Amino acid sequence: MQNQRLLLSAIMLAFVSANATADPLTVYGKGNVTLQSTDDGEGSFSEVKSNNSRLGFKGDYDLEDGLTAFYVFEFGVDLADSSDGDNVKSRNQYIGLKGNAGSIMIGRNDTMLKRSQGKIDQFNDYEADFKNLWAGENRMSDSVTYISPSFNGFSVGITYVAEDEKGGEDAQSISVSYGDSNLKKSQFYVALATEMDMKGYDSTRVSAQAKFDDLTVGAVIHKQEAVASGVSEDGVLVSAAYAMGKITLKGQYQTLEDDSTASIGVDYKLGKNTKALAWYTSQDLDNANDKSWLAVGLEHKF
Repeated sequence: MQNQRLLLSAIMLAFVSANATADPLTVYGKGNVTLQSTDDGEGSFSEVKSNNSRLGFKGDYDLEDGLTAFYVFEFGVDLADSSDGDNVKSRNQYIGLKGNAGSIMIGRNDTMLKRSQGKIDQFNDYEADFKNLWAGENRMSDSVTYISPSFNGFSVGITYVAEDEKGGEDAQSISVSYGDSNLKKSQFYVALATEMDMKGYDSTRVSAQAKFDDLTVGAVIHKQEAVASGVSEDGVLVSAAYAMGKITLKGQYQTLEDDSTASIGVDYKLGKNTKALAWYTSQDLDNANDKSWLAVGLEHKF
């Protein structure tokens, strides 16, 4: 309930501010809900899931000396399971400055290793999301992130996470990338990223994606090591999407040692910002029950 009041207050403040001043403000969001048949290895059941639906506010302001101030306040909104009153959660929330020397953001933010995946994860926010097998999908509080300007297509990013308390541990995440991660300004995107002591893991990834007309393909090589135990694990991921008019076919395969996840899916475009979707994911786990999911749903962005 407290989170709901906070979100309502933020919405009211945003609209009052937008009407009272000429400062630019953008309200944005996404609703994604699926009806799923889930088999957790012990039995099957149906459920309705909200897949990282969100509501956000962002804007920027021109300052002196070529600087621009900007902000993002984003909230996760669970559209399906709200009976416990905890259906609003914090996502990326930060303020920043950008100019000729690059951009700096302070607050809660995705680390540079997480950012380095670009759009390679074709099943992001679903059961086959990177995070369900791999360490490194971190959104960190107490963080400062710097992203350099592009130099001939190359960019460097650094995330520093403060200790937050006496006896705590700081952490760092660094990436070097080439090209546009959205594949709108370049045909290719490549990134090398590593992070140290982030939520108990050291992780490294090499990511690449390319677009050839209607076909988009991607791959990631991943390595993670538990800081406490020293146990090291390797994984790979390959993904592909093929657009045929309003229909996009998708496939993805991810591994971590002997564990694997395979997914196929289809999106059907109903409008500029709306689509119907269906997907199937099978997860083969070495030391746990195998799982599978079949889902149909809708997504709308604004």
